[in-house]
Order: sequence, then C-alpha cells, then structure tokens
Amino acid sequence: MLSFLYTYLTNLPRWHLVAIVLVGYLIYYLMEVVKRPILAVSNGPFKKYLRKHIPTLENKFWPTFWCVESRAQTVFASIIRSNIMPLVEYRREVFTLKDGGEVALDWLEAGCDPESPVIIILPGLTGESQAEYIKCLVTAANRIGIRTVVFTNRGLGGVALKTPRLYCASNCEDLSEVVKHVKQSNPHVRIGATGISMGGLILGNYLARHSDEAKSILTAAKIISVPWDVHKGCASIEQPILNNLLGRHLASSLCRTVSKYDILRGEEFEWDMNQVLQSKTIKQFDSAFTSKHFGYKDVDSYYTDATLHNKLHQIKVPLLCLSAADDPFQPLDAIPIKAAAGSSHVAILITARGGHIGFLEGWWPANKDQYMGRLFSQYFSAALFDPDNEFYRTAQLMMEHNLTASTSVPGSPTNKSALGAASAIRKKSIPF
Repeated sequence: MLSFLYTYLTNLPRWHLVAIVLVGYLIYYLMEVVKRPILAVSNGPFKKYLRKHIPTLENKFWPTFWCVESRAQTVFASIIRSNIMPLVEYRREVFTLKDGGEVALDWLEAGCDPESPVIIILPGLTGESQAEYIKCLVTAANRIGIRTVVFTNRGLGGVALKTPRLYCASNCEDLSEVVKHVKQSNPHVRIGATGISMGGLILGNYLARHSDEAKSILTAAKIISVPWDVHKGCASIEQPILNNLLGRHLASSLCRTVSKYDILRGEEFEWDMNQVLQSKTIKQFDSAFTSKHFGYKDVDSYYTDATLHNKLHQIKVPLLCLSAADDPFQPLDAIPIKAAAGSSHVAILITARGGHIGFLEGWWPANKDQYMGRLFSQYFSAALFDPDNEFYRTAQLMMEHNLTASTSVPGSPTNKSALGAASAIRKKSIPF
C-alpha cells in the first residue's frame, strides 16, 4: 500500500496535481473565506429595522474566488472599478466657506425627482468625485432615484486653494458648513451622509461633536472602511511589505497635493515644506505637516483627537458602518465591536474579507451592482424614502432606547444584555 502510494506521488500526472490544488482551495474558500457578516449593534429598534429592510445583511459574503487576500481586494477593486465605471457628469457647485476657502460640491441629479432625498458623500484621503469607489456609490444611488452631492475637500478636485488651509481627519467644521448649506438649499427633503475611509473619520467626528446639529439635519448616515483607531490603523499600514507599499502610495499622493500650492510655503508657517515633501509614510507626513497645520502638539495628539472608536456613545444619527476584518488599514481588534453592541444608534457590519474599500464578489466582479453599492442603496432607500415613516418612528424609539440604557444603573438587565451581546460578537469574530 505504501509503495503504491509512493509510486503514485512520484509519478503524479500534472492534471491530478492541478485537480488536488483546486479542490483544496475550494474547500478552503468554502470553509474559511465565505462567512456570514457580523452585525454589532444593541438588541433594539435599529437592529430590528436593519434586519427587516436590508436583505444583504442576511446573506453570506462571497468574495471573488481568485481575489480573497486583503491587499488584492484593495488593489483590484480600484483597478476593476476604474475600468468599468465611466466618468460621471456632475453639476459642480463651488461653495465658499466662511474663511474664504472654497470646496467643490459635485451633484448627480440626472433622472431624479427635484424633491428626492439627498446623500452627501465624503471621499477618502485624497479622493474626489471621479474616484472609482465614489462613482460606484453615486451610480447606485442614482439607480434608485436618490440625488447625491460629493463634498471634495479643500485643495482637491481642481478647485483653487484660496487660503493656506487644507483638511484633516479630526476637523469637521467645513463639513458642518456644507451640511447646513445643503439643508438650506433643500429644506423639505430627507438628507443622508456617507464617509469613506478618512471621509468616514470626518463624518464620524461631525456626528459625535455636532450631535444635536447632525440629528436636526441628517436622517441617516453610513461609514465605509473607516480607520476606527487611527493609532492602530497607522501602525498597520506601516507593516512590511505589502501594507507598507500601500501606505507609501498614499503618502506620495499627499505630498503631490501639498506641492501644488505655493500658498502653503513660507517662513511664517511652522512646517518646512522641503521636509514635508520627503515624507515616505502617512505618519511622517502627518508629523511634518498635518499636526502642525492644525495646531496639535504632535502627531500622536492629532491621532488621538481624530480617532473614532471611543466616540460612538455621542452619536445620535442612525449610523450603519461597513468594515472588513482583514482591512490592511485597520486591524480587527481596533474595530469597536463591544461599543457597537451596546449602542442604540451605531451598527457595524463586519465581513470576514473585503480589504480596504474592496468588497469584490462574484467570479468576475465587473457587475456594477457590487456588495458595497448594494448595501449602500438598500440602507438609504429604506431610510430616506421611508413612505410609511417606519424609519422615523424607529429613530424615535432608538432615542428612547438610548435614554433608558444611559440612565440604567450598573448591573441592570439593560447593561448585562449589551455586555452579553458584545461578548458573543467578539467570540464569533475570532475565526476571521
């Protein structure tokens, strides 16, 4: 028997070897890759509403068979979307801020009712309205009749930098002005907001710090691939070798952005632009420029102020978040699962795979209806159209649920339930 096995293995036909490898990979894919996403949120009105109205939550996420690795998902998602998503014809509005700075508001309204809901979208670190992941979202919203406006930060998207001020993850004052402007221009429609990656940090900080203002204007919000804990996210993106290559690419994009503007050069500034442009990592750039630009003592102080994982309890707008457990920009242990499990207003959906703004699915992910866009459209379609005011009533119940939880004493049933849910979710997340 052993001699037969030895003879077979030493003379293994090539097609047998290929078949063995394929079957082995198929077993691995079905057992370790295809998983039902975890939904971290308290057992209250928001969770019931999401389960009822968003079918995608109930299905397993099937990552693209040949592209399951996190960095591959991140890179190939950008490449594939860039090739299948055509340029979007926006209506550009150049909005002047209180200090004289200008930002671009790119509107996609074609085919939508003038009184349909609006979603404000915030791109990532150096993104703008023609970024492939932004086009994925605006076209998904357009298909269901929702208008979108992409808020592009100062110095990006071809708008001149009129003042010596850019943007950062912790500063949400520009967004506050934009949100109020959009509401003033559309006083009788429901408004939502979405932030992707660093745009998610800006939106999250706005929802936490301007919670009453946000609650009075926004009906619902969504965050995608946000680096919850900026300290851990930055450490993760500097890990060799592949993560570090992604981080260097982003640092290079930041350097190109600031190098275009002479208004940021001068002896009166605390930063040395020559030193800034030598930055090889995001943290080096933030240390040499961003932290000084916004008056922080050092880069760690900036990251502590920008981080979002410890601010969920301040948010009053219903917020759905999409994160991947293998996101190279944010390790799983930095996702605030326990905080979300006790939150009435914040729900975090965590897929086992997906990378950073990836979430590719299907044998060949050229279909425009991808996981990220489908979840986006299902959520906002239910929340913003809301024909029977069910989401509105749910939001009121969420507020009551939040008040009850916040006034309960330690050891009460409410607190035990939240902690139990958090523990269960954390245990379920271990296989990721």
